[in-house]
Amino acid sequence: MRESSSRKGRRYEGIAADFLRGQGYEILHRNYRCPSGEIDLVAREGDALCFIEVKYRSSEAFGMPGEAVDRKKQQRIRRASISYLQEAEEGGKELRYDVVEILGNRIRVIRNAFGFSV
Repeated sequence: MRESSSRKGRRYEGIAADFLRGQGYEILHRNYRCPSGEIDLVAREGDALCFIEVKYRSSEAFGMPGEAVDRKKQQRIRRASISYLQEAEEGGKELRYDVVEILGNRIRVIRNAFGFSV
């Protein structure tokens, strides 16, 4: 039986969360959803509040996973992060947008993958 895309997404988000914990991140929220969009992981690393998109690909045949976080996806994440900040009343000295790339069994964190500008 083939794994659904949402189930696969949750599995890789869990793998990313475990990896990030090992890198010193504190996971605050998984799968934050609001009318504006979704954020896979919200975490704190030091003084930074990080909004994290997790992307998986089994091979490089269609490019690197992080390349799938295009301008449109970035905008949805930015809008969702504003909602999160308003609801959670959390902040940090720094706000950051990171991407976790999972390619096969390799994991890479791209810190500051994109900025807040529109």
